Amino acid sequence: ADLAVSRDTVTCKDEISDAVLIANDAQLKILSKKELAQPFGLKSFAKELNSFLIKNKEDVKVMGVLNTNEDSFFSGSRFDGAGALLHVKKMIEDGASIIDLGGVSSRPGSVGVSEEEELQRVKPIIDMIEKEKLYEIADFSLDSYSPLCVSYALQRGFNIVNDITALENDEVAKLVAKYNATVVLMHKQGGTKDMQENPHYDNIMLEVDEFFQERIEKAKQFGIKKIVLDVGIGFGKSLKHNLLLIKHHMHFLHFGYPLLVGESRKSMIDMISKSNVEERLSGTLAIHLKAVENGAQILRVHDVKEHIQALKVQKSINEVIV
Repeated sequence: ADLAVSRDTVTCKDEISDAVLIANDAQLKILSKKELAQPFGLKSFAKELNSFLIKNKEDVKVMGVLNTNEDSFFSGSRFDGAGALLHVKKMIEDGASIIDLGGVSSRPGSVGVSEEEELQRVKPIIDMIEKEKLYEIADFSLDSYSPLCVSYALQRGFNIVNDITALENDEVAKLVAKYNATVVLMHKQGGTKDMQENPHYDNIMLEVDEFFQERIEKAKQFGIKKIVLDVGIGFGKSLKHNLLLIKHHMHFLHFGYPLLVGESRKSMIDMISKSNVEERLSGTLAIHLKAVENGAQILRVHDVKEHIQALKVQKSINEVIV
């Protein structure tokens, strides 16, 4: 590995100097073990180094998407009634270990609805899932920031809250803590109505990092222990912002929490290769497999079976011995 420091570090001219550590995964493993035996506070530094290592690459979870609203951007994810229940079962059969249910679209330009309207959309499916005890064979997530809907779902077997506002509402934080649920903290810039109107960052990596620090601290203050981080691809980001976040996704491993990526069939793919939403599966797979290489442990997808197959192939390639 290499460590780059300022030119006067060797002469001790400066008491403190910034440094850039350049190392691959294997080198970080060796270095973190060595530092555990060193004084000068390097034991805690070793733990921080270890947090950057990609762990459990083979244990990537697929989160299948189920929408009950008519305005979600991909019609293939919209179901209601008995059809919704069959689709849930099919996604689990295809290999999804998490099902993410949503009743309100969060696509760019979308307008929210009342809590009561949202609950009416998701309640029938939540009730069917509870009645058939499907929560015993898969984890269930509610894509919502409504305390009314979150409370209803957590009382009926759901154990994940996928909150695109990252606990903006204290009542949601209280509910997650009360039921010892997992929360997905997603970064976004602006509201869904206008978030894609010229998004700007001075340094997107630092700004997303600072956002996560703040929201993780808030979650801990409420007693929340189980956290997942989502950089929010397509939520107040340009194409370049999205590409940078995927390329440097490994950076966010330093928080020590699982990373989720949800780029399934989004318009980012259309910006790279002109296509309508029905034609974006191959682009989705390319992005998601790269995200897994860079530390993603949960993929939020519309096409479960295809992702399970792609992940199995990727795993076999990675495990082959020369």
